Amino acid sequence: MTTDVKIKAPKRKKNASLDKRKARAGWIFVMPFVLGFILVYLPVVYDSIRYSFYTIKVLAGGGFELIPAGWNNYHEALFVNPDFVETLVTGIWDMILDIPMILIFSLFMAVLLNQKMAGRAVFRAILFIPVILSTGIMESIESQNVLSDYMEDASGIEDGSGQSTASEIVSAMDVEQMFQGMAVGQGLVDYVVVAINNIYDIVNRSGVQMLIFLAGLQSISPAIYESVQIDGATSWETFWKITFPMISPMILVNAVYTVIDSFTTDSNVVMKFISNTYQEANGNVLSSAMAWMYFLIVLAIIAVVAGVCSAFVFYQRRD
Repeated sequence: MTTDVKIKAPKRKKNASLDKRKARAGWIFVMPFVLGFILVYLPVVYDSIRYSFYTIKVLAGGGFELIPAGWNNYHEALFVNPDFVETLVTGIWDMILDIPMILIFSLFMAVLLNQKMAGRAVFRAILFIPVILSTGIMESIESQNVLSDYMEDASGIEDGSGQSTASEIVSAMDVEQMFQGMAVGQGLVDYVVVAINNIYDIVNRSGVQMLIFLAGLQSISPAIYESVQIDGATSWETFWKITFPMISPMILVNAVYTVIDSFTTDSNVVMKFISNTYQEANGNVLSSAMAWMYFLIVLAIIAVVAGVCSAFVFYQRRD
């Protein structure tokens, strides 16, 4: 008489897939920021939104009382305050003009620095130095616009020759005359002139974007360039058919980053106006309303930029 004995196989532990382990590692990496945002920043954000719907009454014995005001602060900022709407339109228009300037310049410099040449690392470091100098104490010095005052002054910087150095640069380039000889509109001429006059600020704000473009350019497989060269493609065709589509995701990233950077920089005229309004009597609740309207407008601009850029983004399939 025989009996069948069933031996149970040991249970294997279910190993998480590689994607799940990467996702878990990512959450662990950002967890300090998430906790800090929930515990520190989120209460401040909530109070800022709440105060924008109140007015503050200072009590005689000390302290203050919040009085519900509804949408009065927003109405005052838009229709009563004579300078907020004008400053808001100016700041948003400057931001819209700065985005193409910074993206075009950073992409142009990234393409140049991606070429094989002697001292390439040195040139990359030199072009990234303005990003380092525009932080910390150097940013505080720059916020005083000492150098900008000299550059924007009609007399420029006097070098002892009786002529302005600023006017010498402009007259040497003669951008307007060069474009007026071409069949282009006056709007393009004015835009190029503004870009050249703001080259100092553009270089300062293009370092991070340049590095992102460089990373995107270096991720393109050299085999692709070898194949198009065999097919007889020119450098111009290679750029527009290969390079530009392959780095289009970086264009989207840099566009969104540039908008956020413009929103948070100390030279932002709208943020300066809101900060000055906060210093006034009972201006803190009014400044909260102004800040949240500006935030929503910038958020809408980011959504538009992301939507427009996403329509032209090319994502390379890895499978």
